[in-house]
Amino acid sequence: KSFLNHTAYLSCYFPNSQKSDIKDLIVFWQKGFEVVHEVYYGQEKHDNISPEYKNRTKMDMDKWTLQLLNAGIVDEGLYACIIQQRVKGVPSIIHQSECLLHIIANYSQPEIAWLHKGELKPNEYLKLCCSSSGGYPKPKQMTWLISHENRTHRLTNSMDISQDAVTKLYNVTTKLNTTVPTNTLTNISCLLHLGEELGSLVSVPLGI
Repeated sequence: KSFLNHTAYLSCYFPNSQKSDIKDLIVFWQKGFEVVHEVYYGQEKHDNISPEYKNRTKMDMDKWTLQLLNAGIVDEGLYACIIQQRVKGVPSIIHQSECLLHIIANYSQPEIAWLHKGELKPNEYLKLCCSSSGGYPKPKQMTWLISHENRTHRLTNSMDISQDAVTKLYNVTTKLNTTVPTNTLTNISCLLHLGEELGSLVSVPLGI
C-alpha cells in the first residue's frame, strides 16, 4: 500500500542465497507488458522503459526493492520482478515474484449539513446530509449514529458515490430523515467506514 503522490516501495522478495553480485544479474520490473525498470549487469538501463515510468523509478540494489516516485491511482496493479543470471553465457531466470500495489488517498472528515429550511418543530422530519470527499479506494459504507438518553441507534442508508473523471478520487454522501426529538438532547454523528485495514472517520457530532 502507498499513499497517493508518495513513493511506493515494491519488493522483489529475492533471498539471494547464492550471494550473487548485482553485476552478474539482469533485473527486470514489469507491469503487464510494460517495462517499469531494468538493471543490466549492475547498470540501470533506460532504453526499454515505458514512457509513463521514465525518471520515476529507482532500484535499491541492497534491498532488491524498487522505488516508484509520485505513485498515482493509474499505477495500481500487479508488478513482476524477474531476475536472470548468465549460465554458460545464456541468461536464465533464477527468481520471479509479484507485488500488488494499492493506492490510498485520505478522505476529508465527514461533515453534516442541514437540508431543513425554517424553524424545527417537535415530531417534524429532520433532514440531514453527510459528505466526505477526495478519497480512494471506494468506501464500504456510511452510518448515522443517533445518541440520546445513553442509547445509540445506528442507521445505514444508501450512499451516493461519485468519482472524479480526472483524479479518480471518490466523493460520497448520504442523507438522513428522522423525527425531531422532544425534551431530550440528541447527538447525531456520521461514520465513514473505509474498510478493515483503513478504519473509519467520524464527523463532529451535531447536538439537537
